[in-house]
Amino acid sequence: MSEEPTAEDLLAILDDEYARPILVAATAEPQSAKELAEACGASLPTVYRRLDTLAEYDLITERTELDDNGHHYSTYEATLQAVAIEVDEAGFTADVSREPTDAADRFTKLWEEI
Repeated sequence: MSEEPTAEDLLAILDDEYARPILVAATAEPQSAKELAEACGASLPTVYRRLDTLAEYDLITERTELDDNGHHYSTYEATLQAVAIEVDEAGFTADVSREPTDAADRFTKLWEEI
């Protein structure tokens, strides 16, 4: 995990007009940056900047895929499952639930679903 976001960081990320649709699109299935740009109506540089921010807080993961011609390309999948924001006299706190990202955790989750 890179860095756990503060509640303020998380609210700022989720307030971004491009980060939200990127997360939604990447939740349905892994997608390339080009596919995410088309789904979100954003330019590729904008999508890459948001992907960097989302990856910084482990809200999205990058995987390398191989196409039919043997070329490598990246796909992105949201790891964010749920966010809980709490407020008390000390301020805001955030609790983030994520999908497992390593192969062993994904296999365990798949096995438990069977």
